This record gives sequence, C-alpha cells and structure tokens, in this order.
Amino acid sequence: MGHSIRMRGFRSRSEVTDVIDILDTASPLASELVAVSECAGRNLTEEVVAPINVPGFVRAAVDGYAIRGEDSFGASEQNPLLLQVLGTSLPGRPFAGSVGHQQAVRITTGAPVPEGADAVIQAELTQLPAGQRLEQPNQVELVGSVAPQKHMGQVGEDVAQGETILRPPRRLRPQDAGVLASLSIADVPVVRRPRVQMLVTGSELVAPGNRPGPHQIVDSNSVLLAGLVARDRGRWLPPIRVADGEQSLTRGLDQLISGQADILLVSGATSVGLEDLMPTVLATRGKLLIHGVAMRPASPTGLGQLHDGRFVLLLPGNPVSCLCAYEFFVGPLVRRLEGHPQPWRWPHPQRRLQLARKIVSKIGRVDFVRVGIAEHEGRDQVVPIATSGASNLSSAVRAAGVVVVERDLEGLAPETWVNVHLFDDPTETGP
Repeated sequence: MGHSIRMRGFRSRSEVTDVIDILDTASPLASELVAVSECAGRNLTEEVVAPINVPGFVRAAVDGYAIRGEDSFGASEQNPLLLQVLGTSLPGRPFAGSVGHQQAVRITTGAPVPEGADAVIQAELTQLPAGQRLEQPNQVELVGSVAPQKHMGQVGEDVAQGETILRPPRRLRPQDAGVLASLSIADVPVVRRPRVQMLVTGSELVAPGNRPGPHQIVDSNSVLLAGLVARDRGRWLPPIRVADGEQSLTRGLDQLISGQADILLVSGATSVGLEDLMPTVLATRGKLLIHGVAMRPASPTGLGQLHDGRFVLLLPGNPVSCLCAYEFFVGPLVRRLEGHPQPWRWPHPQRRLQLARKIVSKIGRVDFVRVGIAEHEGRDQVVPIATSGASNLSSAVRAAGVVVVERDLEGLAPETWVNVHLFDDPTETGP
C-alpha cells in the first residue's frame, strides 16, 4: 500500500457494491459424491438418468384379489360370481403360479400381481362363501366388476428407466433424495461444501469456555460465525488463535493459508489502531483489494486474494461489526461456492412494516440497523434499538432483525415502510 492508515482513519472507503462485484467472480466448488441419505439440501452437479424402472414389477394398487377382469363381468350382490382362490401374494412374497379362467389370488397393496391376472378387484367388492375361513379362503364370490388393467401399478409407472429425473442446477429436496433412493442410487454428485477457517487475533482474547482474566474478553466471534457458516451449509474448521504483533500475525496468516480452507477469515487487526497490522501482512501474501467499506458498522472490513485465487476477508473484531460483515459478504460467498442459485439473496424471512421512530443515517454509506418489533395500537411497528456501539452483541440478541438503509438515503422517517430481515422464522419463534 502506498500509505499507512493506522491511527489516521480511512482516507476513502470502497462501496459495498465494490466488494460484492469482486466476490461475485467466484465460482462454485468442484463436485463430490455424497451418500443418498445425506444429499438433501445439497446442490446437484450432474443430471440423473433413471437406471431402473420404478416400480420394476406390476403391483397391486389396492387390497383385494388378482383376477382376470373379464371373469368379473356381470357380478353383483344379486348375482355373485364364484372364483377359486389359489393362494396369496404379499409384498416381497409373491404368488409363484399363474392365474387362469375363474381363478383368483388374494393380494395386498404393493404386492406383485401374478402372471395371468390383468386386474385387481377391491376387497369390498368380494365376499366369502359360507364356511370359508378369512385367514385362508379357497373360494371367493365377486359382488361387483372391475375392468382389465384396473387397480394395478405398471412397470415404470412412477419413473421409467432411461428417463432424466433431475437436472442441475437444483438444490435437492427431501423428496428428491427419496426418488434417488428408489432408483437404487447410492451416491449423488453435489457441489462440495466450502471449508471456512478463521484466524482470531488479539492478545486480550481467550477461547470460548474459558473465564477471562483481568483486561481479557472471551472470543465470541468464532462461535457466532461457526453458527452462520453452518446455516449457509459451509464446513467450519477449528479457528487459529494468535496474539497481536506483526510476527505473530504473520505466522498465524501463514498457518491459515497452508490449511484446507476455501474461504479464509481474519477477525480483528483490521482497523486503524497501532496493532491493526493485518492489511499490511496480507498484502505480502497476495493482493489487498479493499480496505475500508462505506457501511456502518463493519467499516474496517477488508478483502484480499491469495496467489492461488482464494479470498481472504478481514472482519472487524467488534462482534456486531463481524456479524454485519458476514451477512453482507462472507455468507453470500459461502453460498456461492456451495452452488446456491441466489447466493446474494438474504437468507432471512422478511416482514414489511412501518417505522415507529426515525432511523438516523448518512448519505454515502449503507447502515445495518438492529431493530425490534413492538405492537402499537393493534399493529406491529419497527423500533430501532438504541445501542452505544458495535461491541455490544447483546443488542443483536434483543433485536428481532435488521433494516438495511441504502447509501443514497439520509435516514428513514417515522411511518416509512421498511423490509425487516428477521433473525427468526416467525412460525418458529417462541417466548
């Protein structure tokens, strides 16, 4: 870089759209095979052609008797027709013989229809002659008729062999996985889940689960981001932790680069303080493309690219800023590498509501505003959450969601209709 910004502030900031345009050049990762039982929610990479017929045999669609349809013609309660019962066909235990004229085979739904039969008559259109046992009849009376080919599932009726059943790009649904399983497909080609790893910087930080000492705080960003990466179907790798200082940061970054991550994150050391050396360190390992974004919070966000093409995102250490930077940049990149068809679409449910109070903003920056939802005069309204800074993660816990104020707006007036990106699905939210 041509000059240092440490302790002097940002001379200029890139637009949010500048970061998005760069990240939008990323391509989905290569394909991998996963077990059919694990493919739901993953993105298909190859078309699937049915290798077999489903069903592979003619099967009964109702409980009753497999017969020749013409043998039922004229049957009624006043004129029952008597057929000889040869045996029983059950799912997985078919009747081995053939059905001839005036013969029947007792059959249950899903069981193979025996040779010679061309219809299944419903049990309710039959009755047993006097003296016949329900468990093992050798005769049955028909009190109704059925047309040939009636109540039978034909070979390939569900899926025909050679039929293209699924095509990419497609995010596989549970029913897709079910039909793949029915086709005897064991492994499914899907986009590999992106691996995400973070370098946590800061001499004052202790790992989650530890009690902080004097002048220390617990690292919450790694836990926060691990949950967000899981939401976006990425794979979270254990974070690397280093203290402040150029040598420590350099060693940590080199360890991060040598790992298996597809997306590299750095938390902290990216602002304008004396210890915020990561932009300079990153520039020695690749290209520092952006440092400083016109947004609030998360303005110290940086973006770099290694010589092998992988992106490195420098995230602010303040938790809410870190959350904001993830939602705007990291999450979409995870979703893009994972093959999501609309990676830049926010993954939150939305509600359109009116503001109860104004939101203060500034032309030229994008604001990520934490808001609550409160009932007023019988209707829900959006209430901006007052907070003293981006280090207070509890404000995001209290928030129902966020409102994004675009860069060309100088705040939003009361009663303005806004889109609220909800942190929870309203149908699942408890007390």
